[in-house]
Amino acid sequence: MFHSEHGLFSSGLLLRYLLPYLLRYFSAVVLAVCAGPLHAQSAAGEPGLQAAQLAVIVNDDEPNSVTLGEFYRQARDIPAKNMVHVKIPNRPHKLTAAAFAVLKKDIEAQLGPEIQAVLMVWTAPYAVECNSITSAFTLGFDAAQCEKSCSPGKLSPYFNSASSRPYTDFGMRLAMLLPTESVAASKALVERGVVSGFRTPAATAYYLTTNDHARNSRAQFFPPSGRIAQKKLTLKSLRADSIEGARDVMIYQTGIRRVAHLESLGFLPGALADHLTSSGGDLLADDQMSSLRWLDAGATASYGTVSEPCNYWQKFPHPTALLKYYLSGASALEAYWKSVAWPAQGVFIGEPLAAPYRH
Repeated sequence: MFHSEHGLFSSGLLLRYLLPYLLRYFSAVVLAVCAGPLHAQSAAGEPGLQAAQLAVIVNDDEPNSVTLGEFYRQARDIPAKNMVHVKIPNRPHKLTAAAFAVLKKDIEAQLGPEIQAVLMVWTAPYAVECNSITSAFTLGFDAAQCEKSCSPGKLSPYFNSASSRPYTDFGMRLAMLLPTESVAASKALVERGVVSGFRTPAATAYYLTTNDHARNSRAQFFPPSGRIAQKKLTLKSLRADSIEGARDVMIYQTGIRRVAHLESLGFLPGALADHLTSSGGDLLADDQMSSLRWLDAGATASYGTVSEPCNYWQKFPHPTALLKYYLSGASALEAYWKSVAWPAQGVFIGEPLAAPYRH
């Protein structure tokens, strides 16, 4: 269960103390920033993540992974040399740190220096002890977090970063899972990501402050209701436990154990959606709503924690950071990773190259 405390804590690090205040300021100015010209580029002027910079990791012991890996390669024109094959028998939900170290070494031995990110084509394993598998791969396994999962996490160097080449700049390759429970559903997910790059639709970003007070710790960073005309995006910050019948959803962020009325919603291609709760990233469990349910409902990418994080907002996607980078043209993978300060326990899922605002 969540503690009632928020993510502010006493430490000797000035950055950690100042971060909430800096991000409140960031929230206040994000509308003005988003309304202006934005580009998903690093200081050197490179574009955002490209297909040639993404490796696709296939589990040869899972037929759905093999099928979907090839489908993704063709859909996104991934170079054949970027296809990586591994063997993970029995689809365990969780790996030990030792087993993961062997897997990571096997994957990295097959990656060239141009690879900035990886897509793991499987639903499970999604955890490495108390870490998510995506964060353990990107940042390395954090054993200290597992000593007390409710303790503060380590700051990701990619958080709120202008970099579009994380491996070149920080020595970290971003990771995301493409679920494989249903071949048909995952193919539709990939197609939503591809279609998102063709046009920018009129859309709405929904931010819900719910009656679940412990899970509202990031509501302080929800942007105010308004409109970003240049991006054809309306922002709605609401006090409600759910929305029903909306057919224009591009972003949906909330804090609650289970989100009602998902079946009534229309998620647009490229939509991002997540809920702040303890075990949304425990993808195949049913104690709380799995983040997979967002993808089932039509979202293109999501995020959830695999172990008890307590309600530090730093362990979840920061609303205005996610909004800023997605509207700047970053891919779903980049925008989600740039928005999580302490990602050790969080698993990133979906179609990584979706980028509806990269025009």
